[in-house]
Amino acid sequence: MAKVNGATLMARSLKQQGVEYMFGIVGFPVQPIAAAAQKEGILYIGCRNEQSASYAAQAVGYLTGRPGACLVVSGPGVVHGLAGLANAQQNCWPMILIGGASATHQNGMGAFQEERQVQIASPFCKFAHAVEHVHRIPFYVEMAVRHAIYGRPGACYLDMPDDIILGEVEEEKAHQAATVGDPPRMQAVDADIDRALNVLESAERPLVIVGKGMAWSRAEDEVRAFIERTQVPFLASPMGKGVIDDTHPLSVGAARSHALQEADVIVLLGARLNWIMHFGLPPRFNRNVRIVQVDIAPEAISQNVPAEVGLVGDGKAIVAQMNKALANRQWFYPKDTPWHAAIAQKSAANAKQIQPMLDDDAAPMNYYRAFKDISAWLPQDAVIIGEGANTMDIGRTQMPNRNARLRLDAGSYGTMGIGMGFVLAAAVVHPDRPIVSVSGDSAIGFSGMEIETVCRYNLPVKIVVLNNGGIGGGVDTLPEDKSKIPPRALIWGARYDRMMEAFGGRGWYVEDPAQLRAALDEAMAFHGPALVNVKLHPEAGRKPQKFGWHTS
Repeated sequence: MAKVNGATLMARSLKQQGVEYMFGIVGFPVQPIAAAAQKEGILYIGCRNEQSASYAAQAVGYLTGRPGACLVVSGPGVVHGLAGLANAQQNCWPMILIGGASATHQNGMGAFQEERQVQIASPFCKFAHAVEHVHRIPFYVEMAVRHAIYGRPGACYLDMPDDIILGEVEEEKAHQAATVGDPPRMQAVDADIDRALNVLESAERPLVIVGKGMAWSRAEDEVRAFIERTQVPFLASPMGKGVIDDTHPLSVGAARSHALQEADVIVLLGARLNWIMHFGLPPRFNRNVRIVQVDIAPEAISQNVPAEVGLVGDGKAIVAQMNKALANRQWFYPKDTPWHAAIAQKSAANAKQIQPMLDDDAAPMNYYRAFKDISAWLPQDAVIIGEGANTMDIGRTQMPNRNARLRLDAGSYGTMGIGMGFVLAAAVVHPDRPIVSVSGDSAIGFSGMEIETVCRYNLPVKIVVLNNGGIGGGVDTLPEDKSKIPPRALIWGARYDRMMEAFGGRGWYVEDPAQLRAALDEAMAFHGPALVNVKLHPEAGRKPQKFGWHTS
């Protein structure tokens, strides 16, 4: 009888379950798993930091619907990978972290990099377990994949000791696991659908908030049909952007604060009233707002604000139910209402407010002037990765998304350092699309060595660094007394473009806004990884905000 070792059985099980991508850093004891994964047809991308690898694995899960795998060594490798595990769990994206471990017969003896890995991973994921027998590997892989994509998606952890990786079992005696199918699409009760539509019809100032749950469930066609049938204005959450084209006439993105504050009925489609949505509370929201909430997790209904109607189930299925029910109703929200007019007026006022910054050709430039050229340069089918405080926040308003699942950013956990991992994921999943990362100079520092990774694999990604010399903002000159350097300060004008060139890509350094568009065009035309380093004024920032970001 033929025998198979644990590394091969792990790779075969992952492949059987539709896991096509693995990111990681090899070493003891996981090197055999990476080699076996390549033999089984899984694309392995070797990263420079476990955090970036874990961020890449979860982004693959979101983009493809099947979890990506992250492979790390024992002890410190697992600890580094926890950053991605936690981010995936909070962001509701599927991934599997596979950690090496010392041999089981050395447990408790102080073995090399011995750590209580299952215990430390458990708080950050949906499912965590050590594999204790070689023949049980397919069982645990099936369970991890199922937990990762069923219900609210999330992260899973599998612990692989050295003796399990190298151990052998007769193939016939290995556990035979079924292939996990696509998650079931649960529907809501029809009577609740009618109640939800009744609430919507009673609104004077209705608003739909489209969250990334709609993007995950592939509900873009259903959501677009719902918006265009009802004519209700909509706001996309940061990663709900693109479920409906940001440039759609019913989008209120340019009047976000006004729409949230004044809406009397909000239909919450796959979005959570967490910090990103200011908890649904005054002064950002109407004190008497009525909520219709669609969510896949029952426990999420009525979080922070009681939902008048809660619809629990799959976003695509439930919005399809709503569309079907609307076919029997004559109602739609008229275009000539004071609500539509007020939103249009506020959008125009906000556009007028930032126009001087868009037109400002002073050097060094401001964020809005930089984004003016970046937005005009972006291909409509590009995957856009945004990272950094001001860079990401302003970029959300200035870089429109026209299709679902083509925007990746810090998300629900607000994690910095995700940028280059997300770049890797987007590049391997979408080799036919332009991949564009727009990052602050602070943000690129978290994962900048992955520039070597994109060059090693010759991934034709385009990275734009908006360089204002600090965390949120910098200073033009560092004091000679190094004990007086402000905690937020970085080197203003640091040559990140030369990092790209050092590894074999192309770089451009831009100080004059008149030269920016040409540099961007040259970068896009270059058949390989490219980085455009844009020097901004150290005090550049957002337009004045009515409320602080953390207002509750």
